[in-house]
Amino acid sequence: MQQGTHTGAVPPAAPVFSPGAALAALGLSFRLETEDDVSFVRRLYCEMRWDELAAIQDWTAEQKIGFLAQQYEAQRQHYARAYFDAEFLVIERNGEPIGRLYLYRGNPADIRVVDIGLLIAARNQGLGRAILEAVFDEARAAGRTVSIHVEVFNPARHLYDRLGFVEIGEHGPYRLMEWRG
Repeated sequence: MQQGTHTGAVPPAAPVFSPGAALAALGLSFRLETEDDVSFVRRLYCEMRWDELAAIQDWTAEQKIGFLAQQYEAQRQHYARAYFDAEFLVIERNGEPIGRLYLYRGNPADIRVVDIGLLIAARNQGLGRAILEAVFDEARAAGRTVSIHVEVFNPARHLYDRLGFVEIGEHGPYRLMEWRG
């Protein structure tokens, strides 16, 4: 995977997403994901999904990790096909990776948050809210909406509701939510 892509397409020279001073004041920066980030992003994915496997009592921790690693790879391949020209960003705080933000701008009327996730240690500090508000600022300036697919039982759903996202559709266990500035 080349920088910023999941397909080997020519990546942009720098991230399109420009978070501004508010996020910089929180110590946040964004850079294009590279092949060197796969280990971190896989670990992040496993951490984000770990609680979903709590009810499975007859799997060892190693089996759960193996399953989640397979699921991560399937997701990575799906994103490569469905959002080949998206911006795949690593979120850093004070130079250390703490999350990922994947943005797709292929629809001129909308910015799709393909994925956003933070390590457990970086959650509940207002960072997710601040990041999404920066995406809203970009969308507002361009006259676009912001959309995201979220699983029904995803705890972040409450944050999306508070930020003004509204449900506009469903696809299996996912709800399509939209923010209009």
